Formats: sequence, structure tokens, C-alpha cells
Amino acid sequence: MVLRKRGWSSKVVKDGDKAVDEFVALRPDLVFIAVDIPTLDGHVAALEMRESDPKARVVFVASRGRMDLAEDAAFSAGAVGVLMTPFTDSSIEEAWSHWMGKIPEAPGLTDLDALYPTLEDPEPAPLALPPLPGMPPIPEMPTPPPESVELPTPVAPETVTPVNLRKPRKKLRWIIRLTFLLIIAGGAMGGAHYAGLLDIHTLTEEFRELIL
Repeated sequence: MVLRKRGWSSKVVKDGDKAVDEFVALRPDLVFIAVDIPTLDGHVAALEMRESDPKARVVFVASRGRMDLAEDAAFSAGAVGVLMTPFTDSSIEEAWSHWMGKIPEAPGLTDLDALYPTLEDPEPAPLALPPLPGMPPIPEMPTPPPESVELPTPVAPETVTPVNLRKPRKKLRWIIRLTFLLIIAGGAMGGAHYAGLLDIHTLTEEFRELIL
């Protein structure tokens, strides 16, 4: 109603995205915008308007409790003024000449992408590959049966026949005695032969005849 009294026509939108679209399409001479509006807040919407048209004139409208937030947004977007609600015809009259004056620079344009990266088209998310199936469990190796070890057959100890060492010794002793007796007998017979007491030749012949 205030703008119609001054001969201005107006268009009202309900959210920030629509406000930017209408600004680009209509190129209005003056924009009144609030900070807390749906979809795209007024600060970012004003920055996009200034990015589209450096000569855009923006006035932030806020209640007394949000004036600090509106003034910060106005400085960042290079707005021409801030209007506190509720307003009157006289308050608009006082600020009108200032709004139609020089348009400030918008320092927030340099930080627009960094401060609001969600405005960019998100990159498509990489396709999620299905999880690989788990490796099958390793089968347990069968335990080999214990190898049979053939033990050598115990060898029975050889039977050792005890040798009677006394027999050869006893036999040898009798041989020595017999030899000794034969020597003595021979010596006695020889002595008797030479003494004329015994004829050896006759005794030998008789012994031979006896054997034969």
C-alpha cells in the first residue's frame, strides 16, 4: 500500500528461491527482503541478486530483535538500507532518499561459494558396490595317523657253552706224567740192559709177536 501511494507496483513471493527467480525475470528497481525466509535465507538470496545485477537495490526488513542479524546481512550483500518493523509512512519517507542513493559494494560476494557450498549442484554419489562375499573358511587339514614304526626283533643272546678249562689242563698233566713215566721206564730198561739184567732186543721181539 505504501508503494502504491508512490505509484509503484509490487510483487510478493514466499521464499528465497522464488525471490531470486522473480528478480532475474523482472529486474525490479527496489527489493524488500527478510532474513528468515524459507528455502533460501534472505542473506544468500540478496547476494545472488547482487551477483546477477551489481545495480540491484536491496532493503532488509527485520523486527527489533533481529536488527543485528539484518544489519550484518545488509553490510555483506551491499544493501542500501535496513527497515525495522513495524514501519510507518514517515519512517519510509525519511529513508527513501538514502535508498535511492549510491549502491554500496557487496563484500560477501567473494565468500558466497565458500560460505554456502550447499547451493552448488551436488556431485553424483559414486555407485556403492555390493560388499564382496566373505572368504570361505579354510578346511581343517586331516590329522595323519601316526606312522607305525617297526621295531627290530630282539635277537636272543647266543648261548655260550661254558668251556671247562680244567679238562685240557688235566689231560696235559696226564700226558706229561705218562711221558715222564715212559722216560723213567725207558731209562730203567736201558740201565738194566747195559747192566745185563735185561735183554731189550728179546723183550722187543716178544712184544711184537704179542701184538701181531
